[in-house]
Amino acid sequence: MEQAFIKGMDISTWEELKSLGAVYYDKGEPKELLSILKSYGINAIRLRLWNDPYSEEGVPYGAGTNDLDATIALAKKVKEYGMGLLLDFHYSDFWADPGKQTIPKAWRGYSIEELENAIYDYTKVVLKCLEAEEVFPSMVQVGNELTNGMLWPYGKVPNYQTLTKFVNAGIRGVRAVNKEVPIMLHLDNGGNNELYVRWFDEFMKEGEEFEVIGMSYYPFWHGTLEELSFNMDDMVKRYGKDIVIAETSMGFTLEDYAEYEGLTEKERKGMAAKPELANRVPYPMTEEGQGAFMKELMKRIHAVADGKGKGFYYWEPAWIPVKGSGWASEEALEYMNEKGPGGNEWANQALFDYEGNALLALEVIRED
Repeated sequence: MEQAFIKGMDISTWEELKSLGAVYYDKGEPKELLSILKSYGINAIRLRLWNDPYSEEGVPYGAGTNDLDATIALAKKVKEYGMGLLLDFHYSDFWADPGKQTIPKAWRGYSIEELENAIYDYTKVVLKCLEAEEVFPSMVQVGNELTNGMLWPYGKVPNYQTLTKFVNAGIRGVRAVNKEVPIMLHLDNGGNNELYVRWFDEFMKEGEEFEVIGMSYYPFWHGTLEELSFNMDDMVKRYGKDIVIAETSMGFTLEDYAEYEGLTEKERKGMAAKPELANRVPYPMTEEGQGAFMKELMKRIHAVADGKGKGFYYWEPAWIPVKGSGWASEEALEYMNEKGPGGNEWANQALFDYEGNALLALEVIRED
C-alpha cells in the first residue's frame, strides 16, 4: 500500500516545555499538543535521540534532554495517536549538526574500529528496546545533518572513507533488528545541489543501502525554493531515492519574545529568524506569510520527479518561549565547547504563537 504523504513535526522538546508550564490552544480551547496536531492532519512525529545528555555530575543538558527513556515515553504517546515515528540518531550526547559532531563521553578515546562497533551496538540496542516497548519507528535516521561528517575529528569531511564506515555501522545496526524499515541519510542546506552531489557520490562508493535522502531546508539560510526543487529532482535522477524534507520552518512574526523568556540580554540567545534575514525569503514574516511558504513547499515536494517527494517534518513547531526552556544548559555548552548563551532562539518560527495559540499555517497543512 502506498504510504501517505508525510505531514510531520519534530516535537522533541515538548515534555520539557509542558513541565515548565507551556499550554497549547486551538481556537481558544486548551488541548494536548498531539491532539491539536492530529486534528490538523499531522500524521508523523520526529524524535531526536541523544546518547547521554547529562553532565558527568548528572545535570541535564536541556532542550528536552532526549535520552532513550525520554524518547520511549514520547514515542508511546505518538503511537497512541496512530502517528508514524521517525527516530533521529544523533550519535552524540547533545546537538549534532554541520557545526558540531561531538563524540559521546562514553566513547572518548576509542579507535575508529571501536567507534564503528559502538555505533553498531548502540543502534541495535536502542532499536531492540523500542521493539520491546512496542514503539518501533516507521523510519530511522542514521545521523543528524551529516553534511560535515560525524564523530569528529575521525569522521569529519573530507575524510569520507571513515565517515562512510561510521554511517555503514549505523545502517547495519538498523538492519540487524529490522530488514524493512526505511533508513534516511540527512544533510542540511537543501538548496545546495553541488554539496549533495559531492557528499552522496562519495558515500555511494562504499556505502550500505538506504532508502531516503533527508534535507534540511530553512529558507533564511538554505537557498531559494527553486534551488531546493532542482536539488530534490536531481537527487532522484542520480540516486533514485525517496526525498523527505527532514527539517523546515518559517517565521510568523518579527516581534521579540524577551518578556516571555524572563532572561537578561546576556542570557538570551535571541531570535534565529532575525529581521535582517527577512528579505531573503519571498514571503513576509507574518502568519499569512508562514502559511504561504508552507503551501508552496508542499506543492514543490508533491512535484518531485517520479513521485519521490514523500513529505516533510516541521522542526519544533511547539517550542514556544516559556521560562526555563532553552537550547543548552551551561553544562551542555561545556560539553560542546561552545560559548552560548543558551536561551530560546526558535519561538518566532513555531506553529503556535508566544501564548500557545495554533497558527494559520496548521490550517494550510491540513488543507493540502
